[in-house]
Amino acid sequence: MGKRIAVITGSPRKSGNSFAMTNAFIQAAEKKGHIVTRFDAAAMNLSGCRACETCYKTGKACSFEGDFNTIAPAILEADAVIFTMPVYWYSIPSQIKAVIDKLYSFCVAGKDVAGKGCGLIACCEEEDMSVFDGVRIPLERSAALLKWHMIGEVLIPGVLNTGDIEKTDGCQQAAALADKL
Repeated sequence: MGKRIAVITGSPRKSGNSFAMTNAFIQAAEKKGHIVTRFDAAAMNLSGCRACETCYKTGKACSFEGDFNTIAPAILEADAVIFTMPVYWYSIPSQIKAVIDKLYSFCVAGKDVAGKGCGLIACCEEEDMSVFDGVRIPLERSAALLKWHMIGEVLIPGVLNTGDIEKTDGCQQAAALADKL
């Protein structure tokens, strides 16, 4: 039986490089029989965490209205969570950072989310692999806090313009990540 996978994207460019890798991963995962639920954070109504610590007290992950309340149940049910994004200014794009920040709701509410797999698919314009540190390290640390295990990371440098990913093996690496589920 396939695993349930929540894929959360952080790019507003639907024809961009990280979306191409996301699509390659999803196609490979579904071909293996996994059930994938995708959330495009940039197209959703998401706001930052207000640190009110009233998570789940109203029955919803976040006491404030927004699409995180749609994402949270999928994460709770998932066997793995895959985050895909470009690197923006050496860090996590705000479009997906709001989702990552609100993972705090699971801690506040005492939700048992341990044991999930976590993966990262990211790309950046520069060739220097240390550019990924601003994305990779916070995600790895967040996964450790939640007691998730990292199943893999696809980090593709040197892509900026739409279609640049086709000059790399990024989509192949993203598809291969599905083998690690």
